[in-house]
Amino acid sequence: MNNKFNPDIHHRKSIRLNEYDYSQEGLYFITMCVQNRENIFGDIENHKLTLNPLGEIAQKEWLNTINIRDNIKLHEFIIMPNHIHGIIEITKNKSKPEDNQGFKSPTQTIGSIVRGFKIATIKQIKEYISKGELQFAPTSERTDIDKGELQFAPTIKNLDYKIWQRNYYEHIIKDEKAYKNISSYILTNPERWIEDKLR
Repeated sequence: MNNKFNPDIHHRKSIRLNEYDYSQEGLYFITMCVQNRENIFGDIENHKLTLNPLGEIAQKEWLNTINIRDNIKLHEFIIMPNHIHGIIEITKNKSKPEDNQGFKSPTQTIGSIVRGFKIATIKQIKEYISKGELQFAPTSERTDIDKGELQFAPTIKNLDYKIWQRNYYEHIIKDEKAYKNISSYILTNPERWIEDKLR
């Protein structure tokens, strides 16, 4: 099977449909890119991905999605140095519109899920940097940087903490073949890092 990503098949460019209800049950392939494609989440060396603390924050917040919304299942995903791929499944909504304390449950559209994830990661990363929790050895080929210096912190601050590109890419997965192809693409993404168009 050819696992190489084909934009004509997987629709990396957004094709958001005006009449489509993105809160309905189904499987969605999501891609979110870092502002200016900066490599802030880790490194890839010899096809192996190593997350730094900011990448670990992104991973934690992605996994936390299922704790916030009870009609979400997370399938394959990967945190790359400058983008995230993931498959989100929206299932039947089990939550009530309002709980006993009068708090409304979060909206369940793909857009709201992505927006909530981005807000959470920005908040956690800002707190991480503002607390000066930068004491870790750089990874990969960054041995020339003094230990304890977070090389991408100035980059993030220069971006005014606009960590994410404004939009995101999505594709509605319609059958098992598409699911298998996209799942394979996600899991083998580090192997194609050198030629990845998102670099």
